Amino acid sequence: MSSKVLSGIRKEYRSGELEEGRIDKDPFRQFSHWMQDALDCGIEEPTAMFLATAGENGQPSGRIVLLKEFDESGFVFFTHHLSRKGVEMKKNPLVAGTFHWKELERQVRFTGKVLRISRTASEAYFNSRPMDSRISAIISPQSSVIPDRMFLEKKRTELISVFPGQRVSCPTDWGGYRIVPAEFEFWQGREFRLHDRICYTRIRGGWQIKRLAP
Repeated sequence: MSSKVLSGIRKEYRSGELEEGRIDKDPFRQFSHWMQDALDCGIEEPTAMFLATAGENGQPSGRIVLLKEFDESGFVFFTHHLSRKGVEMKKNPLVAGTFHWKELERQVRFTGKVLRISRTASEAYFNSRPMDSRISAIISPQSSVIPDRMFLEKKRTELISVFPGQRVSCPTDWGGYRIVPAEFEFWQGREFRLHDRICYTRIRGGWQIKRLAP
């Protein structure tokens, strides 16, 4: 593919606006409004969140995870503690997250510190998952090198034979994380590339709101 093909891609943004006088003073409530809009629009995978972590050497890595709950205390997702992201978050708890809802021409990104949620909460969510998802979490040594696909298929068959139709326990190396944001940025695409960018920064007693140049 020629680079000219990519460089020639253009899109005009005209679906909305983001004005200081019409936004919520609390970024979590503002996020809740936008998430509801994404749900109402029937966007596929509206909870898909790009999560960026970094290792001890500063090398960043990113992947998509699924947001499972949020409130004024932060954003919760689940994964293996021994996966690459799990290991990196243990060594460096500073992370970044991004939501992109292209149908609404919107993006939300945030930075903050990640903490493990309680074991009780992790087990409760694990037990609410479909059985196939629970089995996959148990048999997969996430981020580890494996010999081939058959390795996983064999482990799955073995586990099903041992626990036919029975409840399986949440692995000790699997659980939830809560990202506690220190900063948010809400982005709304606008005409002429003069996009709206509203930034919330956590300060003592609340949030400071500023507009950023596009």
